[in-house]
Amino acid sequence: MSKNLEQKIMSQIKTGKIKLRSKYIFLAEKLGLNSALVLTVILAVLFFSLVLFYIRATDNLEYLSFGKDGLLAFLESFPYLLVVSFILFLFLAGFIITKTNWSYKKPFKYFAVSLIVFVLIVGTVVAWTDISERIEEQAFGNHALGKFFRPFINRGIESRNRGMTGKIYEIDSDYLILETPRGFEKISLLKLLCPDKSINCQDQFEIGQFIIAVGKREDNIFIADKIQIASEERFPPMIRRGIHRQFSPFLNNYLFDNHSTNTLPLPLHLLNFDEPTNKCLAQCFQDKIHPRECFEKCVE
Repeated sequence: MSKNLEQKIMSQIKTGKIKLRSKYIFLAEKLGLNSALVLTVILAVLFFSLVLFYIRATDNLEYLSFGKDGLLAFLESFPYLLVVSFILFLFLAGFIITKTNWSYKKPFKYFAVSLIVFVLIVGTVVAWTDISERIEEQAFGNHALGKFFRPFINRGIESRNRGMTGKIYEIDSDYLILETPRGFEKISLLKLLCPDKSINCQDQFEIGQFIIAVGKREDNIFIADKIQIASEERFPPMIRRGIHRQFSPFLNNYLFDNHSTNTLPLPLHLLNFDEPTNKCLAQCFQDKIHPRECFEKCVE
């Protein structure tokens, strides 16, 4: 019987119905699957660590301190792209496992549980190293690798329709001017619910304070409903670093030159108002007028 089977197989090989494959092809396929598995697991770990880093370093969780008023801001600032990418890499790693020899040794559920536990533990450890912060630095720089991560990280400093975080630069009777990673932003205080009714709402603020606000954006103005003053330790590190990247070149130069009568022109990328206000501010700074006088003149 075995001889008949051998003859049948040989005849099929001669007729081309069965094709012989070199053992090196099998080795290459095995190596390719193992390499792909390692790569996807590494990416799953990396993206999970970035999810944790994003939540820890941005304003996302801070909005929950406002209760139900901050829920929309929390949902708006949530890192959906990072979470979806992490889940996709996790599923891809599981799919590759089903194509390897490992899946024949034990039930897949054991590998799936082990994979999830491994990714969560290692990703948590990586999140507390400086790797994520380095990725953030490259994402906002000119590095080629950073450009890949920029769409995932940039959401952490994007403009919000329901929330606002920044550093107070100017205080007026009915508005604040904030330094944000996107430039100057105006917050209207007209609808602000002030906790202390015995004072005017603007009197609780000081220039240089970090604040977190919830409300609603209308055109280029954020209408604040509630504002919390945040300590530097509580203020989201990614927002703070974004403000530093935007404003340190301008403010350092201005402070260095503050003893003279010269006022440096305000860079256009720092102006985040409507077009008439931007033109007014640009002209005001060209006329070497103090920044705060410019805001009083141009921002309505």
